[in-house]
Amino acid sequence: MKLKEILSISGRGGLFKFVSQGRNGIIVESFEDGKRMAVPSSAKVSTLEDIAIFTKTEEVPLADVLKKIFEKENGKQTIDFKSSPDELKAFMETILPDYDHERVYVSDMKKLVMWYNILISHDLLKPDEEQEKESKDKAIAKEKKPVVKQSKPKPVKNVKASSAAKAPPRATKPKTGKTD
Repeated sequence: MKLKEILSISGRGGLFKFVSQGRNGIIVESFEDGKRMAVPSSAKVSTLEDIAIFTKTEEVPLADVLKKIFEKENGKQTIDFKSSPDELKAFMETILPDYDHERVYVSDMKKLVMWYNILISHDLLKPDEEQEKESKDKAIAKEKKPVVKQSKPKPVKNVKASSAAKAPPRATKPKTGKTD
C-alpha cells in the first residue's frame, strides 16, 4: 500500500494520484474517471499516509484502519458510503471499537468507506504477505549488489617535469586597446 502517492483534495470527492509538480500547484489524476487536472497550491491536499482516525486514547493511522477493513471483508468491497448513519456507525464499531464518537463524524465514516472501496476496486490494497515479500525482495536485491574491489593506486614513475612546469608564470601587460 503506497499511500504517499494517493491524495485527497478538500472540496472534491474521490481520490487522486499524484502525477507531477506544476507551475502553480500539482497535477493529479482521478481514480474515478482517469482525468488529469491541475490543483492550485491554495487547495488543501492531504496524502492518505498523513490521515489518522481519532480514538479515545490515540490517533490510529489510516493505513492500519484500511488493513482492518481489508481483513474483515476478506479483500472485497464493503458497505456503500451512501448507507444510513446508523449502519456506518455500526460498521465503524466493528472496525475500530474505541473510535472517538465526538470527533469522528458520519461524514468521516463515509469518506473512509468510499476511499476503501476505491482502493479495492483499483487493487491498491495488498495483504501483508505480499508487502512483506516485496520488502524482502528489495532487501535481498540490496544485499546482492556486486562488490567492487578497490585496487591499490599504481605507483607513478619518475617523470621529468617539462620546462613549462618549472618556469614561473609570465607577467602580462594589461590590454588597453592602444598599439605601441
